[in-house]
Amino acid sequence: NLGVRVALCRFGAVLGKDGGAMQRMLTTFRLGLSSPLGAGNQWFPWIHIKDLVNGMLFLLEYWEIAGPVNFTAPQTITNRAMSQALGKALKKPVFLPPVPGFVLKLLLGPVSQIVLYGQKAIPKKLLDNGYTFSFPTIDEAFADLVEE
Repeated sequence: NLGVRVALCRFGAVLGKDGGAMQRMLTTFRLGLSSPLGAGNQWFPWIHIKDLVNGMLFLLEYWEIAGPVNFTAPQTITNRAMSQALGKALKKPVFLPPVPGFVLKLLLGPVSQIVLYGQKAIPKKLLDNGYTFSFPTIDEAFADLVEE
């Protein structure tokens, strides 16, 4: 009503080398103690940190983009697929049974809801307006993030 554009940025798990979701996952995966969380079939929305930054710059440039904007990669994957992809990138097997939901609830409290129920989020507005992802697939993202 005031003539000001409003863009509501909604983020998936941000994957980067220096913190965030990636750092939490790497320790257990490098030790070979990884497994899917909960049922494993819940959606795992994610985005590479470089695409997040570049997407935000893109959003600042294109003033016609308004309302909710999903900052997630175009590839939608499940928690199980993410676990397998990270194991593959680290050359570590992912063979343990999934971590039960009640264990996650005990360890994570209310945050466990995000992990256990996930959400399928597609970056429709970014794609429709011509944004090109540098890391559109989880394999490409992990290859970049785990290289030594």
